[in-house]
Amino acid sequence: MPRLFGSRYDRMELMRRIGRLEQVAGVRLVTAGDGIERGVRFLEFRTGTGFSFDVIVDRAFDIGRCEMNGAPFGWMSPTGVVGPWFSEPEGMGWFRSFPGGLVSTAGLDHTLIGGEDSAAQFNQPHLKPTETYGMMGRVWTLPARLTGYGERWEGDDLVLWAEGEVHQAAVFGENLTLRRRVEARVGESWFRIHDEVENTGHTMTTHMLLYHCNVGFPIVEEGAQLLVPGPGVPTDTLPAGNYRMLEAPIVNYQERCFEHDVITEPDGTVPVGIVNRRIGLGVYQLFNKRQLPFQTTWRMPGEDLYVVAIEASTNRDAGRWDARERGELIEMAPGEVRAYDLEMGALVGGDQIDAFTRRVGVIDPQAVS
Repeated sequence: MPRLFGSRYDRMELMRRIGRLEQVAGVRLVTAGDGIERGVRFLEFRTGTGFSFDVIVDRAFDIGRCEMNGAPFGWMSPTGVVGPWFSEPEGMGWFRSFPGGLVSTAGLDHTLIGGEDSAAQFNQPHLKPTETYGMMGRVWTLPARLTGYGERWEGDDLVLWAEGEVHQAAVFGENLTLRRRVEARVGESWFRIHDEVENTGHTMTTHMLLYHCNVGFPIVEEGAQLLVPGPGVPTDTLPAGNYRMLEAPIVNYQERCFEHDVITEPDGTVPVGIVNRRIGLGVYQLFNKRQLPFQTTWRMPGEDLYVVAIEASTNRDAGRWDARERGELIEMAPGEVRAYDLEMGALVGGDQIDAFTRRVGVIDPQAVS
């Protein structure tokens, strides 16, 4: 039963008060009309609590803008939301097309630093002995086929939903399909992503997936805190420092990443958050370690970028070649399907921030000290 404007309403009582649902909540399809995002389709979600977010249909069905009572959660990069027709998937083109937003998907056959690798699995050595992989793979450059969206009552609960398919394929290459469902509920301040990745081809195909979840100002601010259960190890040779406490923008800062050996709740859930007690606002992330065994924090408190990303992934930050050496590079058989679930939402006020901090502290007291 949705809680709206301080009261709870069942379906009958809510609909007695409004002529159309979109007066208080809903999902709306819009198309951008100008600049580098011209032609990009967005699904605008509003849950009625002040929580709203966009699904970027033409950028892998990712989550772009996300706000709580007008305060932004997701970081937006200097590039803006680049239409897929302008994207640069080769080499380091990610950085010229990286829209930021709250969730950017990397994959489906490769993530992280690119390069050359064998294409022997595709059985065309005379034409294609190797495959070239760009930074963070290709899926983020691909538009989805929108298969449905809308609002649906389940008893007295009102579900907002959208579904799409992203197909990543090549002649003499991978043939992978991402089927994504995004769901929220009226009266709540979260969304859930359910992904299924299928090898729809007929050869073995490597598979990597990473959720690049980018949090920016005003949650990222001096004195804000990163909550991750489990020790973090820097991927460079510098001292770790107190990386869980965030700082003001730093001149000429060089990015840093920290890999976490995450500790889980009994059912395998990993709770991660970034909280700003000064403004009484935070963002949380939930994923399951059995699906996504690795978590990396990307810290970039440099001027104008000023972002912290909490990244749940199938693989370590070292990427493809390290994964193969460790025996961790996934190879999907024809017809094989892998499922992933991710939840993100708002923490509003001291009580919710404190409750989530305690949740993390129960499984790792050092993470909140």
